[in-house]
Amino acid sequence: MTAPPDLARLDTEKYVSLVTVRRNGDGVPTPVWFAVDGDALVVTTEASSGKVKRVRANPRVTVTPCDMRGRVNGETRAGTARLLAEDDWPRATSVIDRKYGLVKKVFDMGSWVVRTVRRSAVPERAMIEITLDSR
Repeated sequence: MTAPPDLARLDTEKYVSLVTVRRNGDGVPTPVWFAVDGDALVVTTEASSGKVKRVRANPRVTVTPCDMRGRVNGETRAGTARLLAEDDWPRATSVIDRKYGLVKKVFDMGSWVVRTVRRSAVPERAMIEITLDSR
């Protein structure tokens, strides 16, 4: 499936600042890796992360292109987030893996080494799909 032109342009960015909303209404920006999957964005994160908890409570989010430190440098878009069912994870994971390639493989390997040294359990994952609002 081919992405709409505005999403194809967004997919050229390495990071987006994903702003999720606390129960008190405050936005929490987090720079994240993402990829375009059809007409939506997908993000992977730890299942216990604040992003996941906030998306469960309030699916309204915004995304803005940013650098790895979260400094925004583009247009903010509003959207709706949802947690993907595990059946949809392979497709979402493959688009993220394809986009970040070797960098993601090295990152995943580094995470595996740290977990092995610390004898930590593999964190449970969650996949978030974000559908942007029409303009």
